[in-house]
Amino acid sequence: MSHPSIRTYIRQKLSALIQEEFGAVGCIAGVATAGIPQGALVAQELGLPFVYVRAKAKEHGRGNLIEGDVHTGKRVVVIEDLISTGKSSLQAVEALRDAEYDVAGLAAIFSYGFDIATENFKEARCPFFTLSNYGALIKYAEEHQYILPSDVELLKQWRSNPETWGQD
Repeated sequence: MSHPSIRTYIRQKLSALIQEEFGAVGCIAGVATAGIPQGALVAQELGLPFVYVRAKAKEHGRGNLIEGDVHTGKRVVVIEDLISTGKSSLQAVEALRDAEYDVAGLAAIFSYGFDIATENFKEARCPFFTLSNYGALIKYAEEHQYILPSDVELLKQWRSNPETWGQD
């Protein structure tokens, strides 16, 4: 968010991805917290209303879980920064569905590509698309000598089982 050229690039690429994969939508929803700025920028780019979904309802005031003008029935795309297991993203999807939004799917900047995320999104009947992923990051980092070839195997080991990695 601190770098205007990168921020613009991500906004434009997410907007193009949404148009390509989801077609016409009526609203953009960001997942708190990192999906909020990206979602707001994408909504602005596409000229659409924007809402965001909290991790949990506020404990004061109106107790909102979804902030913004709730446009019930609108076809919405959810914006997220990062997908690991998909848990927080899919909680937002569920909240929007409970509020009678028609969730077309989710767009994110990056995914680790964990099988559990693919399974979770499939089970939730929520297609998702990302601008990049862990495999592409490792390939780029190696090609541009940000990491050594010997590091690639270590990074692949982490990717295959991050929950237990390094516990030996």
